[in-house]
Formats: sequence, C-alpha cells, structure tokens
Amino acid sequence: MRVLMLCLLVIAATAQTHAENWPQWRGPSGSAVSTERNLPERWDGTSGIAWTAPLRVRGISTPVVWGDRVFITSQVGAGALREGNHPTLVQGGTAQDAGERALGLDEETRDAKVLFLVEAFRRGDGGLLWTFELPAEGELPGVHEKHNLASASPVTDGERVYAIFGTGQMVAVDMSGKRAWQRNLAEEYGAFQISWGHGSSPIVYKDLVILPCYHEPASYLLALDRRTGETRWRVERESEVLSYSTPLLVESASGDELVLNSSQGIEAYDPSTGKALWHMDEPNRFPIPTPVHHDDVIYASRGYRSGPYAAIRTGGRGDIAASHVLWNVPTGAPYIASLVYYDGLLYMAGDVGVVTCIDAKTGERVWQERIDGIFTASPVAGDGKIYLVSETGETIVMRAGRTPDLLARNPIDGRLLASPAISGGWLFLRTDDSLVAVSGQAMG
Repeated sequence: MRVLMLCLLVIAATAQTHAENWPQWRGPSGSAVSTERNLPERWDGTSGIAWTAPLRVRGISTPVVWGDRVFITSQVGAGALREGNHPTLVQGGTAQDAGERALGLDEETRDAKVLFLVEAFRRGDGGLLWTFELPAEGELPGVHEKHNLASASPVTDGERVYAIFGTGQMVAVDMSGKRAWQRNLAEEYGAFQISWGHGSSPIVYKDLVILPCYHEPASYLLALDRRTGETRWRVERESEVLSYSTPLLVESASGDELVLNSSQGIEAYDPSTGKALWHMDEPNRFPIPTPVHHDDVIYASRGYRSGPYAAIRTGGRGDIAASHVLWNVPTGAPYIASLVYYDGLLYMAGDVGVVTCIDAKTGERVWQERIDGIFTASPVAGDGKIYLVSETGETIVMRAGRTPDLLARNPIDGRLLASPAISGGWLFLRTDDSLVAVSGQAMG
C-alpha cells in the first residue's frame, strides 16, 4: 500500500512539473487555448473541486499560473463610482436578482483604506503563500459597478509577477513576494482617466513588459525593462484614442507584431521598438475584446453592442484595409468577451446568453444557440471543449465542433466575472470571494 501511495505521489508531482503554464490573460500565447488533455467536464459545489481558497475581497482579474503557484490581484477598500448610468448585462430583470453586484463597494470594506494586493497560492492545495500589499496613491479614478481598480490581470515570466492597477501604479514582485520595482505612471505621464476605468493587462515580450495606457488625458503604448522597470520605449497617441483591450503578440513570417484593439481601429507595432507597422481604421466607442491569431491570421472582434469582427492577414504595412482584410462582418460580436479560435472555428459568447460559432476561413455563421447565462468573461478552450463561465456561477462546457453540443452545466457558489485559467489538467476559477481549482475528479 505504501509503495502504491508513493507511486501516486510521484505521478502527481510529475504531472504538475510538466503542467502547461498559464502566465497571462488568455494563456501562454494569448490564444485562450490549452494543449492539455483530460480536462474537466463535470463538477459542482461538492464534487470535482480540488480545493477552494477564500479571498479577502472581490475582483475580476484572471488567475495566472506558473509552476506550482497561482497568482491573482485584488483591491481592498471601496473605490469611487463614475457618475452617470452604469452598464448592465441584465435584460428584462433587476441586476440584483440576476446576481450582478457592485465590486469593491461592500459595506464591510467601505471604510477600509484602499490597498492593491498581489497574492500567491499553492497550486496543489490552494494554500496562501504570500500577499504583497500596495497602498493606493492619488485620487481614485471612477469605475462602474462591475469593475474596480484591480481588474487588469497580472502577467508572470517565472521570475517576477507584473501588475498594473487603475490608479496608474505598476509593480513587479519576485516569486517570494518581495517588490522588485514599482512605477506610478499616472504621476509620470498623466492621470489614468477613462470611462469606466482602466482594463488593459500587461504582457511580457522578451526582456520587456508592454502595456497600453490609452486614456483621456494621455494616450500611449509603453514598454518597460522587465528587470528594472525603466522605460525602453513609449509611443504617444492622440488623447481621443482609447482602449480597454490587452495587446496580442503575433509571430509572423515578416517579423513579430504587437496587435491592439483601439477606438480608432486595429493597429500593429514592432514590439521591440514601438514602430507602427499597420492599421485598419474602424472607429469603435468601447474597444474591449482582445484579438487572437492562428497561422498568420488575426481574428479580432471590436466590442460594444453587437460589434464587428474580422479576419486580418499578418505582415501588412500602412493602411491594410484593402490588402490584408480577409473578411469583415459588420455586426454580431459580443460587447465585452473576446472570441476564441479552436480547430478552424471561432466561438463567441454574447452578453445575453447567445453563443455563436463562425467558420474562420469565411466568416460565415456555422451555428448560433441561446444558452442561459450572463457571459462577461471570455471563453477558453482545450481537449475538444469550449468553456464558458457565467456570472450566475455556472461553467458551461460545450463540445467543440460544427454542431452545438452542450456537455454540462457546472454550478458553484459564487459569481464568475473573471475568465478561467487552465494548467495541469485543472481549471482555475475566480469568484467574487474565492479561488477555485476544478479537477473534475471526486476527491475522496
């Protein structure tokens, strides 16, 4: 019996050692696709959950995973609400009845000093390893009720974790939880003021950390030295050019491209220098989704209400609207959630529970189904499955393919606004107040 147990422990340790890292928003290459097999299909609040770790406060940033650690960011204390009407995805009902609750505005935290947290958990059992606290500085920008100043997801290179917060404060923390460097971009370059608050996450490219800061007072694309935090290059944009999106790194035959969804259109830069490469002009009021790519083709949805989506060939220069756009559909994409490419098909989860499958070669609709749910988070895919998480606490699992096939509806206790992460055969879900590792196996 002892020999059997030792063998099982060795197998488990080996599986974790070779687990695919999920180091950033949307995974290893920004595709939101895992190459792992035997991913979970069914679970609920009592079965198929490896562990649940309580969180001090709410947040919507995606967990990132490196080796045996899971990292998340959060905000302690109540922020400021932006004036005016606030966005809601509820149709024909009240926000409270549908499970929509304000982030960071609980009575329990209303009087607390605003802090930003970077936390590390053990991947194996959810044990908290360390917490790094960063006090908020300056005037707090206003946000909407489903968003706070810690909404951007962190990124890690296995040496440090890099996090940006909605005040313009950026920090690099080493793997033991000690600060490596920090910057206050709002003090240096201009206030982080944008309708509803900052949403773009940083990415790592070679020795750089790259971040779009497309805001109303100052709009720019920034690259920092990932070891020191020093500015390596900065591209200034017109102040009216805005973005909530995270950039996508694309390796193409003509060189690497940094692709970004902005209010002006889709644009690409040389990630080493910031030199502008190409652009497709198409104004959009709220550019939120992040593009994906496959085989030298970029698939980009623009955001806002039933927005456009397109396929763009890489390698262009200048205005590529007439030369590199393979197809462009003027309406039908989600407001917030990014799409995912998987085995020749594109999947989109709409704001009101509509899931659409598109042929990636032609842009033509393959199928469309209404599936109950409020899909704010972006879908992920792997092992022949598409995972959609709903604010209602359900993860809907669909079989990938040209026919809609719903495999399971998996409920847990908690609202799901953050997109899932996949690593080591597990899904990592972040609810308002917990981090959940889903194994899909009964844990005896």
